[in-house]
Amino acid sequence: MKVAVVGATGMVGQVMLKVLEERNLPITELIPVASERSVGNKVKFKDKEFTIVSMNDAIAVKPEIAIFSAGGGTSLEFAPKFAEVGTVVIDNSSAWRMDPTKKLVVPEINANVLTKEDKIIANPNCSTIQLVMVLHPLNQKYDIKRVIVSTYQSVTGTGKAAVDQLNSEIKGENPEKVYPYQIFKNALPHCDVFADDDYTKEEIKLMKEPKKIMGDDTFNLTATAVRVPVQGGHSESVNIEFENEFDLEEVRKILSETPGVVLQDNVKNNEYPMPLYSEGKDDVFVGRIRRDLSQPKTLNLWIVADNLRKGAATNAVQIAEYLVANNLV
Repeated sequence: MKVAVVGATGMVGQVMLKVLEERNLPITELIPVASERSVGNKVKFKDKEFTIVSMNDAIAVKPEIAIFSAGGGTSLEFAPKFAEVGTVVIDNSSAWRMDPTKKLVVPEINANVLTKEDKIIANPNCSTIQLVMVLHPLNQKYDIKRVIVSTYQSVTGTGKAAVDQLNSEIKGENPEKVYPYQIFKNALPHCDVFADDDYTKEEIKLMKEPKKIMGDDTFNLTATAVRVPVQGGHSESVNIEFENEFDLEEVRKILSETPGVVLQDNVKNNEYPMPLYSEGKDDVFVGRIRRDLSQPKTLNLWIVADNLRKGAATNAVQIAEYLVANNLV
């Protein structure tokens, strides 16, 4: 099976290669793809070196799967060209997520919607993935009415240049800024660009994508997305109002039994999710579970995950694994 990784030199692309190494996708030929300036360079995969090729050369090889992490414009231009030669594209950009003709997939929740006809599959936003991993099992049990989410997002979500900015500022240097302001010792309520309604694109993704993934548009969701000087992963403070009453111990039991979710909720021993400990892990961590004392049938909790892994690379590879296991590719 030939697998192309488009955007192989980027931050997510590098993690994609690492995740593919760790997991059991039966790859017989890896095809790393990057921008023209990187063509001819090498990337390492399973102790071997592979030469980066151009987009058109990768299409000509007709890989069974192409995992994209190369930006929305690139995906809009090239994903259909891969699809035309029979390749299944798993796209990590926002280009196809809200397209009604494309599936938006978190395998633990809705992989069963995939068919052989799906040639372009959208990988959700990193913040959305960790959120729905927790919302979905609770929605099935208690029926969600409204969600309020505030994010605390790692600089890794912006890319290598943002990590470089943070590390340079920590050293007291004055680097070229990816963000409008210094990020060290700061928090920016500004993830992605602002839309006409003064929400950012990141907040809009968080408000729209969960409904599509969960197949439920009966609940309301609002979001505030904040960038913080952290590298390990994204954190989310989430307030969930249900239609039905819940029991806290039952909530903990449901989440502890949800595949891909790890319960860390023992405040007596200072056990709660933190990005420092989520880095490099594929699970979604949840804790600080407690009733909202201001109104009935409402829950507060805290969710953390490595945004480069489950929030991007791991979820995409899990989609590929599902396709292979179910003979959809």
